[in-house]
Parts: sequence; C-alpha cells; structure tokens
Amino acid sequence: MSPDRYLRTFDILKLLAERGAPMRLTEIKLALDLPVSSLHNILKTMVSAEVVTVDDDLRYAVGPRTVSLALRTVQSLDLRTLARNPLRALARKVGDDVYLGLRVGRRVIYADRVLGNQRISLDIRLGEPLLLHCTATGKLFAAFDESLAAQALGGKLPRLTANTLTDPRKLQKQFASIREAGYSRSDQEAMEGVVGYAVPIRDGSGAVVAAIHVSVLATRATEAHERAMLPAARACATEVEKQLGHDSGRSRR
Repeated sequence: MSPDRYLRTFDILKLLAERGAPMRLTEIKLALDLPVSSLHNILKTMVSAEVVTVDDDLRYAVGPRTVSLALRTVQSLDLRTLARNPLRALARKVGDDVYLGLRVGRRVIYADRVLGNQRISLDIRLGEPLLLHCTATGKLFAAFDESLAAQALGGKLPRLTANTLTDPRKLQKQFASIREAGYSRSDQEAMEGVVGYAVPIRDGSGAVVAAIHVSVLATRATEAHERAMLPAARACATEVEKQLGHDSGRSRR
C-alpha cells in the first residue's frame, strides 16, 4: 500500500470518528475530495479488515478493530499515568530498575521505566517488542493468554544466552508454573548478568492488562533479595489494580 493510501485511510477514520454517525460513500468523497473508484477500493479493504463497517444501506462507520485499538491505546496511556508513582516508590524501595510492561495487540512492550540506585543501569528501550520465551514480562503475558502462548510456542525460539529455553514443551510447562506461582522469572535468559521478575496487573474484570517488571543484576539476585523484592513488586501491582477497579481480595492466579 502506498504512503498516500495509508494517509487516506487515516483521513477516512478521522472523518467517521468526528461525524459520529454512518456516512455514505458520496458523503465521504465530498468531504475528503477523493476519486470515487479509489475511495471505494480503500473502503472495501478497510471493511474486510474490520477497520470500518458497512450496513445494508451502504453507510460506513468506524469498525470494531478500530474501536478496540483506540480503547487499548487510551487504556495504555491511563495505565502509564496511574502506575508512575507506584513504580517510583518501588524503585526507591528495592533499588533496582523497574518497568511497566503492556500488551499492544500481539506485541508486549515496556511502556515506562524508573531507574533504581545501582551504578550500572540497563539500556532497555521502551516500545520495542519483547521476546515471549525468554523475558520475564514476555513469559508472564504468554502464560496468562492462550493466543500469546501459541505465538510463543509456535514461532522460532532464538537462543540469546546459554540459559535461554528453546524447547517448546519445557516452555509450556514453565507457563503453567508461572500461572501457579503468580509471577515470572527470567534467569539470564535474555541477557547475561540480568535476572528479571514480572508480576501481573489485573483490571476490574480480572484480566492481566499490564505487568510490573523488576530488572536485577545477577550479582544482586540472591534469595534474600528475591524474598524482599517480590512482595514489594506485588504491593506495587496491587496499588495500580485498586485504581483499575480490581478486587485485591480475589486470587491473583
């Protein structure tokens, strides 16, 4: 698809969203000054992708996929704001770098980061897709979502370190263990010298919508540090969950 065609797609979505009511092809044509043949082809593609819908009267409206993406985007932005202060408090308490993990479609990313007090800080870029089989946050989301689990188990499992798990059967068992334990751990599986921990954040429906990730230097990742850090990370997640309407009295598993 050409760049102009992409721009026209967004122009159409913007117009439909602003009007707030279904529009006929001729109305869209007049509003955007587009050729009928070109506009019809674009709309046909958008309908097939559920980006827009068309009714029996040939009126076009914003489709379910667009609405879902918009809601996820708003939710992600809200979560980042809601989690910011709890993340800061957690980083101060445990001393390690703390991240907010989010799912965006079929991707899992870090959307925010608060640095700890360690001299060595990891340069993990925000917004880059995380591998689902060797990062603590990626494994956590995959463990609690069947579609992501299938994506992880059915795709390539690159070995990044000597500790990276590349056997789908063993990884599937690990997902089950993560669901049972209620948290995920990555022991130098994505990066040498780094142990990652991830705990889920649930919304009012109980769905896992985000994760608190703590990145610990391997030299600090002792059992004593883990015993102190995990409850603090869970408390941080609970604080965010309260603002999302989740009942912390229910099981987190």
